[in-house]
Amino acid sequence: MKIDEVRAMTADQLAESLLNLKKEQFNLRFQAATGQVEKTHRVNEIRKDIARIKTVLRAKKAA
Repeated sequence: MKIDEVRAMTADQLAESLLNLKKEQFNLRFQAATGQVEKTHRVNEIRKDIARIKTVLRAKKAA
């Protein structure tokens, strides 16, 4: 997910995608613990996407 896409979303859409990413991150953690992760790079991508969304949400709330 690119920053331009995140900035174009509304606050409700950001909250929804944040929830979905957190669920996916939770599932990937369990897969990593059991050694079943196929796409190991996805863990880092999700972490960075969550940070992007949180940053934009804070900026929108401050404005």
